[in-house]
Amino acid sequence: MSHMNITIKRLSLYVIGLFFLSLGVSFSIVADFGVSPVSSLAYAFSLSFGLSVGMMTIVANILFIIIQVILSKRFDLKESIVQLIITFLFGFFMDATLSLVQLLPIPESIVMRCVFLMISLFVVSIGLLGYFNAKFPLMPYDALTYAISEKFKMKFSKAKISSDLLNVCVAGLVCIIFIHSLGSIGIGTLVAAYFIGKIVGWLMTHYQKYLVRWIAKNNEEEINV
Repeated sequence: MSHMNITIKRLSLYVIGLFFLSLGVSFSIVADFGVSPVSSLAYAFSLSFGLSVGMMTIVANILFIIIQVILSKRFDLKESIVQLIITFLFGFFMDATLSLVQLLPIPESIVMRCVFLMISLFVVSIGLLGYFNAKFPLMPYDALTYAISEKFKMKFSKAKISSDLLNVCVAGLVCIIFIHSLGSIGIGTLVAAYFIGKIVGWLMTHYQKYLVRWIAKNNEEEINV
């Protein structure tokens, strides 16, 4: 029973983390300063082809899965199915949270757009805190970073920078070709790339121990009994 409780808590933390991650991205979209690298390609597709961000998030992540398979030269059906399920869930959350954020007054002034951008940074970071600490399978974009790290014998941090830069460059190229502007890329993209990692690091330092303790709480109580 304790193992089941821990699994339920981890799954809850994972789903909530994905929800907050999508909510943060939605705030950045409405701020209109450019989205974070992880969502830049999906948003570029959305701007270019007129389909929903959620739908294009699914398309972009399927591409990430295909690139993973090519780089690793290995296809794990179970792993791919799990990543697809995560992708569809995140895509659904993207459309749902964007609809929610768009119910708020549109930020027309630079000040309010900056406020939305700041909100997006912290909400994304909170989402990542839950997502990573749930210890569930990674989303395709993060799994691709690991594949790049293994393929080219790079440290994960360098692979992360490389994958972010590549994603941003491709997203910018897509926007230039189809809508003749940078579209999903802007100062907000750079701000997100720099600050989200730092905010997540700060949150991990101060709050990770409480999440870990909460997940293991029932198990520890049973052991003490």
